[in-house]
Amino acid sequence: MARRHRRLPRRRREQPRTHPHLHPGDHLMPLPTLTGTARLVADPELRITPNGAPVCTIRLAFNSRKQDPNGNWIDGDTFWIRGTAWKQLAENAAETLAKGMEVIVTGELRTESWDKDGQKHQQAALMIRSIGPSLTGATARVTKADRNSQQQRQQPQQQRPQQPQNDPWASDTTQNTSWGTEPPF
Repeated sequence: MARRHRRLPRRRREQPRTHPHLHPGDHLMPLPTLTGTARLVADPELRITPNGAPVCTIRLAFNSRKQDPNGNWIDGDTFWIRGTAWKQLAENAAETLAKGMEVIVTGELRTESWDKDGQKHQQAALMIRSIGPSLTGATARVTKADRNSQQQRQQPQQQRPQQPQNDPWASDTTQNTSWGTEPPF
């Protein structure tokens, strides 16, 4: 007696992601992401676009290092790239970073193209998503950026709202003696 197998429903093939501005049939490929440790070649340059958006240009050098047969570290190849940060990240980077600092940076690699004197030029560029000082050879004091700083500059007569008195995270925790001096774990 032959056994009948139950037929499973056909699975739908997953469709590739599409971007709303692409035509049907066009597919969106993600840009390559770069994460690494680099040095700033120059001080960051902060500009304001005509529509008021802050943009910061950061020139970076990614260096490879290797040991020679004597055990000394020597510089290997260097990858030079110009990075661009926008909005609050641009302002924070321009205020915090300086030439020669070692940073950890993440961003998307893009190709910039332009014409100059009838010649077409291209170069790699990095759209920076995150950047900060490397703590390998330095220390840093981090302060939270005030997201309302731009509004406060435009309207200095308004004051920031005070935190509620019953906020447990805003209170001094050194007076809480229910745990004693040892951590609770």
